[in-house]
Amino acid sequence: MTFAVLLFGLMLAGGPSIEASLTEQVSDELRWRIEHRELQALVIDDAPLTTIESLSAFYLERAFEPGWVTDEGVRPEAEAVLETLRGADRHGLHAGVYNVGLIARTLEQIRARAEADEAPDVARLADLDLLLTDAFLLYGSHLLIGRVDPEALDARWRANRRDLDMTAQLNDALATGAPAAALAGFAPSHPEYRTLMDALARYRDVEAAGGWRPIPEGPTMRRGDSGPRVAALRNRLRTTGDLPTAADTAAADVFDDALHAAAQAFQTRHGLEVDGLVGQQSLRALNVPAGQRVQQIVLNLERWRWLPDDLGERHIRVNIAAFDLQVMEGLDAVMDMRVVVGRPYRSTPVFSDRITYLALAPYWNVPPRMAVVDILPQVQRDVDYLQQQNMRVFRGWGAGAEAIDPTTIDWQTLSPRNFPYRFRQEPGPNNALGDVKFMFPNAFNVYLHDSPARELFRRPDRSFSSGCIRVERPLELAEYLLADQPGWTRQRLQQVIGQRVERAVTLRQPMPIHLLYWTAFVRENGTVNFRNDVYDRDGPLRDALRALSPSETTLADIIPAATPPTMGS
Repeated sequence: MTFAVLLFGLMLAGGPSIEASLTEQVSDELRWRIEHRELQALVIDDAPLTTIESLSAFYLERAFEPGWVTDEGVRPEAEAVLETLRGADRHGLHAGVYNVGLIARTLEQIRARAEADEAPDVARLADLDLLLTDAFLLYGSHLLIGRVDPEALDARWRANRRDLDMTAQLNDALATGAPAAALAGFAPSHPEYRTLMDALARYRDVEAAGGWRPIPEGPTMRRGDSGPRVAALRNRLRTTGDLPTAADTAAADVFDDALHAAAQAFQTRHGLEVDGLVGQQSLRALNVPAGQRVQQIVLNLERWRWLPDDLGERHIRVNIAAFDLQVMEGLDAVMDMRVVVGRPYRSTPVFSDRITYLALAPYWNVPPRMAVVDILPQVQRDVDYLQQQNMRVFRGWGAGAEAIDPTTIDWQTLSPRNFPYRFRQEPGPNNALGDVKFMFPNAFNVYLHDSPARELFRRPDRSFSSGCIRVERPLELAEYLLADQPGWTRQRLQQVIGQRVERAVTLRQPMPIHLLYWTAFVRENGTVNFRNDVYDRDGPLRDALRALSPSETTLADIIPAATPPTMGS
């Protein structure tokens, strides 16, 4: 006898003769439990349901009609949804959060009762209906918007999360008979998200196979060296594919050209100085355990779930943790350049916006905090500092601000508490903003801009700014953004800048820009990249995802850190 016959036929065949249909009986049970939920009626086998408000709204809208049970028994879509839930770990989530084991056991009990020709257990059918509804709403919301609210972790993080009425989505999915497909469809559609999922699977396989052994400390390794540490390096780079099998032909303990190229590939993937020399920094990155790399990927999959589906056919991405800017056209990076971002104590925020205009030969109006913390002490030591930096002093803001002769001010009497002035640096070669700034007005007052400190772009760690983002090739970026506005050639840009008078140029088509923070990501060529957590943002997110029950002890067993969001509100 087939499972379908057992589950959907024998359930009723063995039942008592009653007037109320099976659906009506389950509906009455659901109504009683939801109406008496304050009596803990929505706890099943000691497992509390999570999406109480949304779940209640779902059944109220249906007049308590079950979603997963009909007069013929359990809908076959239940098994498909269960299989989808079992795949939660592929997204860096944990199936146990969604009561997958309990759902499977409940289905098995219903199956066994049908096989024994026993009457349907209405209470257990109601259990299953509630469990599946709760799992759909919770897992769907986690795939859609993530499990953690980033703004609760970091005030300088603004999410642009997707929004759907999850109860309506569930109703529609049940009506069309495709709840499993609907559930899977809530995950981000970005190809980069999928490639990061693939990376998670690969690194989990490496971890399951034992990971890699740490390479012992010692002097810098380079071409021509040999010995046990070189052999350990070769094994390590072979494990993560940095040393291709075809190139792995030398003696295990010899540092040959192929191993040199493999070390460079590893350094590129980890944002290190690409010199092929395996010194302390490279060794430190090589010895990060495989499990920690798995954790990094899990955290960054969560960050992808905080983003909207549509980043813009053309858009700019700044990965703060990688000190990198990319101009994207579809899936292609048509421009890639280095950036300098904020120091850890003046961190660059995370948010999305649109670049609406450029300022050529910009003035730099020193932010009030920087004026009193950074500039005022310099002026108090030497008033000529202002002239040296091509700075003027104003009282007030706006076009009507009064220019003040700095020699008439008693600077020693001023402090952060009684500072009534504004500093403005004039356009010129030493202007802190360089020749161009790219404006997307925002609450954080950050933007992209040029910089006269060109040497900083050559450093692997480029967290030196006061929060704004300095770009390596500003004229190239400006020319790209103005490509659809005739006359704005590189030559004209340089001509206008040379006049040393600020000029605003409005973009005909504003450009979406996304300031992101990814410590694990996949490049266009498929290579998995990792970066240092320059702002220590991974830790708080990891801790939030580790809000575990007492029986759970690993990051893989992650459950919601706080009360889950109410879906459909």
